[in-house]
Amino acid sequence: MAIVFNSDAGTISGLSVGGLPDGIVDGDMLAANAITAGKIVDGTIVNADINSSAAIAGSKINGSFGKVLQVVEGTHATNETTTSTSYVATGLDAVITPSATSSKILVNITFPADFEGSVTHSGGDYAIYRDSTHILPMNGDSYYTNQSGGGNVGVNASLQKLDSPNSTSAITYKLYMRARNSNTTMKSCHNGGMGTVTLMEIGA
Repeated sequence: MAIVFNSDAGTISGLSVGGLPDGIVDGDMLAANAITAGKIVDGTIVNADINSSAAIAGSKINGSFGKVLQVVEGTHATNETTTSTSYVATGLDAVITPSATSSKILVNITFPADFEGSVTHSGGDYAIYRDSTHILPMNGDSYYTNQSGGGNVGVNASLQKLDSPNSTSAITYKLYMRARNSNTTMKSCHNGGMGTVTLMEIGA
């Protein structure tokens, strides 16, 4: 087919695909928004094609593989005690507002724990609460001593829980404690040691 230049219409006809020499079409010759997804061959865009400062929004990333969406930390360094046999709240807590109801919250609480018992088999428990809900139940004493006449036990305690709150409202995760008998004194952040609550929101 002959190449025909129509000066009145401003067109060229008869030019086959690949008819132009390589290297003569540059970006300025392409119309705005001319390249669509259908014109890009699947599997051809590689990591090197993406600018390091592109700042791709998290909403554009498929969350099916899970990812850390946010991390919140709370600290407390006040020695607190109780002889109550019911769970009582300590001041060691942190607040997080999940971004989706499908998110999970990984709770990690570490603190210097201590208790004093005046009778044999003294003991007590530490627990994690989500707001007013006990989410880390204990079976048996968390800490105890079977020494004759009781005794004193001090440890660096750590509690972990992967929680599914199903909420996008602000949630407080807090350390609670209780004695197993009235002859035991439970302590948190003993001697003013630092306690830490770390909350990680994990995308579904």
